[in-house]
Amino acid sequence: MRAAALAAVAWTLLGASPSSDLDIELSNLRSAKGLVRLCLTADPDNFPNCTDDRNALTRSLPAGTRSVRLASLSPGGYAVAVIHDENANAKLDTFAGIPKEGFGFSRNPPVRFGAPRFAAARFRLDGGAQTQQVRMRYIL
Repeated sequence: MRAAALAAVAWTLLGASPSSDLDIELSNLRSAKGLVRLCLTADPDNFPNCTDDRNALTRSLPAGTRSVRLASLSPGGYAVAVIHDENANAKLDTFAGIPKEGFGFSRNPPVRFGAPRFAAARFRLDGGAQTQQVRMRYIL
């Protein structure tokens, strides 16, 4: 009886899809003012804003926060976008289209004219734990 119970548990665990934990570490935040707003998405059409992605995972954290763990994520391809919302108005402030607040992306792709494409920031979660280091950038 005990062997049958153990076999049932093992069967259930083997059939379960693996989950991943993602640690996001932020560097180069210029101040502890305001909030850090983070978005994790698997949808290229909603990167980097995540506004229309009902499956996106978002967090608003005090700007003094340097790391956050997102636990139990499904395997797949994701991208992270982060803004340093220094005045806590829930948006990235710009002047003539140029960001006045900090921003960063997973894999730290080059930023030229506008946000990088999803493919440039994309990374894969396949189970276990992973860390993405996001370097914040400021233009103005």
